[in-house]
Amino acid sequence: MQVDYRFEDVTGVRSGLSDVSYLADDGIAGIVYLADRLAKPVLIEGPAGTGKTQLAKSVAEMSGARLIRLQCYEGLDESKALYEWNYKKQLLRIQAENETRDWNEIEDDLFSEDFLLSRPLLEAIRAEDPVVLLIDEVDRVEIETEALLLEILSEYQVSIPELGTVEGNQVPLVFLTSNGTRELSEALKRRCLYLYIDYPDLEREREIINAKIPGMDENLADQIARIVRSIRQLDLKKHPSVSETLDWAKTLLLLGIEKIDADVATETVNVLLKYRSDIEKAIKEFADNPDSIEETEEEGAA
Repeated sequence: MQVDYRFEDVTGVRSGLSDVSYLADDGIAGIVYLADRLAKPVLIEGPAGTGKTQLAKSVAEMSGARLIRLQCYEGLDESKALYEWNYKKQLLRIQAENETRDWNEIEDDLFSEDFLLSRPLLEAIRAEDPVVLLIDEVDRVEIETEALLLEILSEYQVSIPELGTVEGNQVPLVFLTSNGTRELSEALKRRCLYLYIDYPDLEREREIINAKIPGMDENLADQIARIVRSIRQLDLKKHPSVSETLDWAKTLLLLGIEKIDADVATETVNVLLKYRSDIEKAIKEFADNPDSIEETEEEGAA
């Protein structure tokens, strides 16, 4: 199986991601480069909403590859993830040839590639065009289903009892994301490079806001990033994600807000937080420390 390298160096990866508005540090860019050169999947862990899924999408966009996504969920099995047989087509073949051919001849035909339906995993390795495979929220599947991934992620082939071993046409770039709802198996981890994406620091979140929302005032972007950072320091059920930060920034822009005060923060915090208890804690923080928001704005303008 021929492997065509996509990226020249780490700098090229970082620059390419920046061109599609994904601001990656050298750690992220380095893992993407190594995944390409070593032909190994990348397991990405971290809090929900920190850009794990978006990284795979951005790599596909920057490299001109087709994104194939397997969204994981409890109950996912090989018929939805790997392959299944086209039973309706098989039944029609049986009905059409039952009177003219014996069963042994028909059975051999029924389990040929003509009746094989490729699902995302098999589709990704058999594709002729460049592919990025995203296995999203892999921690949501049962451990038995996780085992289905092992062969395809190490050998880039699939063993089908009725057909034999189906080899891939390419080694796609593979990204697996996990929100840490359960521990993944050691066997799966051994096959992957590892990347942890945490919430961005203040400077990077400000850069993300400016990159994703053209026309955003830099002082307002700085204030948004600082307030979100302070909210993440509270004891919350669910801290605001980067995507929710961007939603809040867009909301403030649409409302024509030039400066955030305690009233504005209180009235719009439901864009950032989605649990009532979290919203109440944030509003209490705004009420108890209203000057902290003003101070945040002044620091950003300094």
